[in-house]
Amino acid sequence: MSISSLAQSIQSGRVSAFQHCAETLQRLKERDGAYNSVTRILESRALDAARKVDARIAKRESVGPLAGVPFGVKDLFDLEGHVTTAGSVVLNDTPPARRDAEVVQRLCAAGAIPVASLNMDEFAYGFATENAHYGTTRNPHDTQRLAGGSSGGSAAAVAANLLPFTLGSDTNGSIRVPASLCGVWGLRPTQGLLPLAGVYPFASSLDVIGPFAQNVADIRSVSEVLIGHSLAYEEDTSQLSVGILDGWFAQDLSEGVKAGIRAIGSACLHTKTVTLPEVARARAASFVITAAEGGNLHLGRLKTTPMAYDPATRDRLMAGALLPSAAVIQAQRVRNWFRDIMHQTFKKVDILVAPATVGPAPRLDQPTIMVGGKAVSARANLGLFTQPLSLAGMPVLSAPLAPQNTDNSALPLGVQFIAAPGKESILLAFAEMLERKGLLGFPPVTAGN
Repeated sequence: MSISSLAQSIQSGRVSAFQHCAETLQRLKERDGAYNSVTRILESRALDAARKVDARIAKRESVGPLAGVPFGVKDLFDLEGHVTTAGSVVLNDTPPARRDAEVVQRLCAAGAIPVASLNMDEFAYGFATENAHYGTTRNPHDTQRLAGGSSGGSAAAVAANLLPFTLGSDTNGSIRVPASLCGVWGLRPTQGLLPLAGVYPFASSLDVIGPFAQNVADIRSVSEVLIGHSLAYEEDTSQLSVGILDGWFAQDLSEGVKAGIRAIGSACLHTKTVTLPEVARARAASFVITAAEGGNLHLGRLKTTPMAYDPATRDRLMAGALLPSAAVIQAQRVRNWFRDIMHQTFKKVDILVAPATVGPAPRLDQPTIMVGGKAVSARANLGLFTQPLSLAGMPVLSAPLAPQNTDNSALPLGVQFIAAPGKESILLAFAEMLERKGLLGFPPVTAGN
């Protein structure tokens, strides 16, 4: 059932918000042990909110477009009355949040009900959701594989059919990587479009928040509430000019990803190959900016409580704090240059298509991917194709390719669609067209799987 259908069923009284919420909470308790996507269940708050939705409906009061729809948030979004951990124990002694994050407030005002906080890489520094404090989140499609990160809990909860939508954050690919590996949809909106008030930062000049969902219609429903206006696209999507990214974005790909991108190109009337210059430089600049901003944010705590951090996180943050200012300034210049390149590119095409990851999720016991013929750390390198695009601040939609066989053994693979700033409507319309053609969409895990 889509999010809009669920909300309509609750609004009409055919489904009780309280009953649906109670069933969702029970499902989280019974099934999440296999995935470890949840760090906190908000049972009292959720049930109280659901009762209020039912009471307002009984009085024929307006309840909003997401009435009674449960959702979860990555554990760096403030939830009133709870400590925001950001996936760490370092913040355990900080005061509970006095109010919800602004985007959570928007969802609640539309009738949605937060039911859980979700697992993540510590302080969002990683692409694997291997968390030394809260455990590793497992991929619902194969629990011996990574879910991706850093918003792995958010992606896994949707892929496992535990929640209809979730919120995550994306600095260098932390929505797009786990969406790809878990076979769900994830939107990184235009940089600065959504407020970050009440969201624990990682690298503030790159941080963006956005939704995960099981289909593009649900991404649209949630995004329109978050952004505050319709994302309808009134023009003919078949006439969109589509650029297939080559060069850096064509390296080391699995055959499944290659085939999926070829099929997308064949389904479009107007396609061309696009090669962006100096992508490796752009990725390096993103690394430097992220490390410097993250390291300086944590410098005080690194001096006083370094042993409270996951060693892998601590070492990377400390290295970032020690970067010379000249390196950071140069990285910022590269960012400005690369943004200009991307703006010029979107004068020639409407949409860019790129892989989201090189292939399917790595195994837990071998958390590496092959890049340039070498096995490299998945935790640091799963963002090979997402990281450079973060630097440009453009909206990016991660979309799951449709399964390419019917023996139920296929693992999810994802692609990215990129548009010019503020053009989320084009991304969604383009994805809907390809979804209708059967090229996109991966089935979620069910209780019997």
